[in-house]
Amino acid sequence: METPEVHIDVSGNMETPPQDTKSGFNLSSFTNFSTRIPSLWELLRISRQNIRPWGEFLQTSNFKAVANIPRLTNRIIRNLAYFQSNYLFVFLGLIVYCLLTSPLILIVLGAVFYACYKIKQNSTPVAFFSRQLNTNQQCVAVGVASVPVFYLAGAGAVMFWVLGASFFVISLHAAFYNIDAIVTEDMETFLTETV
Repeated sequence: METPEVHIDVSGNMETPPQDTKSGFNLSSFTNFSTRIPSLWELLRISRQNIRPWGEFLQTSNFKAVANIPRLTNRIIRNLAYFQSNYLFVFLGLIVYCLLTSPLILIVLGAVFYACYKIKQNSTPVAFFSRQLNTNQQCVAVGVASVPVFYLAGAGAVMFWVLGASFFVISLHAAFYNIDAIVTEDMETFLTETV
């Protein structure tokens, strides 16, 4: 028994629906990804402009325990959003503290920066396995070669200490700082609209 062939007409004009830019995934914004990433110095400059006053950040009269868990999560989220620049500088301060209290890591860092400085100053390509390395590639090679030395100097332990201490200090501040004492609902909607 032979089955008859069925032909379905699928021709026509299709229009794509308009994309909502407020929500959803926008693939066109992903193509310009490299142009949207700020440099480290630009990020620090923007964070420095958005920093809240340190007197307000450390005001001990605003530290209070919270009544229940849902209010605690709301408080933590609001504090992280409101004081994010301050928290970034707390993290950077802990990094500086660790570097100053670890002289061996400071020596290795100084040696790596000095080697990169000398490479940039000479600016001569070097042959490595029949391949010419420019100055940027040489600096990357010095950085990669210094990873075992950093490990021996204790940089891994320092890195995890900084991450752990930052998480602890920032979580403690975000959990106990009463953001309702300084930010009203009207002010918070204004802050979220301007961002």
